Amino acid sequence: MDNMNPVVHFEMPAEDLGRMRMFYEKAFGWKTKQMDDDMGNYVVVNTGETDEKGMLTKTNRINGGFYEKTSDPLSNHPSVVIAVDDLEKAIKKVKEAGGKVIGGMKKDGTPDDIPNIGLYISIIDTEGNRVGMLEPKGMMP
Repeated sequence: MDNMNPVVHFEMPAEDLGRMRMFYEKAFGWKTKQMDDDMGNYVVVNTGETDEKGMLTKTNRINGGFYEKTSDPLSNHPSVVIAVDDLEKAIKKVKEAGGKVIGGMKKDGTPDDIPNIGLYISIIDTEGNRVGMLEPKGMMP
């Protein structure tokens, strides 16, 4: 990657994942896939045609996901996911810039190792926005 880290994914919360899936499928033609309990019932969202690995075939597009809202206010707003070359270095830069690391989905706050995707962690920027950071596994050129 160059010096700029790209937005590679979006995430949006839902009170009713089924209803949300239906809305975006009907309104925008997106394809969705419900994951199981092990993945927190996360819904993978494709906003364009993908290859056999689930990667977009056209540039200038991103895929995303839907997740269940919780009582945590940080889970109640859309967020973006930014790709980084080295998650540990990126975490250090976030802290130096005044952000906070809130961790992955695990209770110990360590990054999540998402199978075939990469290492993921959430941060809070200086304005209180939750943002994801992803160190992709072989997804970036």
